[in-house]
Amino acid sequence: MQKKGPIGIFDSGYGGLTIFDKIQKRMPEYDYLYLGDNARAPYGTRSFDTVYRFTRQAVIKLFDAGCPLVILACNTASAKALRTIQQKDLPLLDPSRRVLGVIRPTVEKIDSLSKSKHIGILGTAGTISSGSYSIEIAKMFPHIHVVGEACPMWVPLVENNEYNSPGADYFVKKHIEHILSVDPEIDTLVLGCTHYPLLTGKIKKYLPDNVTLFSQGEHVAISLEEYLTRHPEMDERLIKNEECHFLTTESPEKFSETASVFLNRNINVEKVTID
Repeated sequence: MQKKGPIGIFDSGYGGLTIFDKIQKRMPEYDYLYLGDNARAPYGTRSFDTVYRFTRQAVIKLFDAGCPLVILACNTASAKALRTIQQKDLPLLDPSRRVLGVIRPTVEKIDSLSKSKHIGILGTAGTISSGSYSIEIAKMFPHIHVVGEACPMWVPLVENNEYNSPGADYFVKKHIEHILSVDPEIDTLVLGCTHYPLLTGKIKKYLPDNVTLFSQGEHVAISLEEYLTRHPEMDERLIKNEECHFLTTESPEKFSETASVFLNRNINVEKVTID
């Protein structure tokens, strides 16, 4: 009999907490282990090789902690590392475990949201340069036109608790106006970074009424629930004691303070090293 464990959730920093929050609210009976690699964040401007190496190390850390299933709650890690980990590493590490990302569950919903079939992706430089959204959308919905917009300042605004500041308006307005000028037919904007939901208020301020803003969290949670329904053998390997534990590679105090902004509650955090 295989040992049971929690669902592992990984992000380079805090953004994955927006995914974790939606997953936990939808499936509160499960145990969760969240790992934030805050000491090496952000991942958005790093190379493919570096993001892959860091993400692989984090996945192994969560495997070693007993997680049979790991969710990469990070668009950059999903874009730059997921496929290689799934195809190259899992068969060697443990073929019975699974690593899932956030891009495919997002893409699956795109076609039903857009009437014009013109989509905009707002993301980190790493996610946009990878072309992952365009590639996945082209596979499933080749009729959809996709435009990406890198927003390099948005993650620092969120992580430094400046997302409600007047300075945030400049960077949000700049990128919204630019992507809509590149393709005025866009009627759906995807928040392709898990930090960006905290900027929703600012984004909507500069968004025309005819443009829908799409956030990932709820859809990733639904997709995970459906995945476990389709794979009862994995569901049976997950602990269901409604417990959550949080790990960070940087300061537990800082992580706990910032996480309270994302989760609206206090949490206990443990510092770990991953290499």
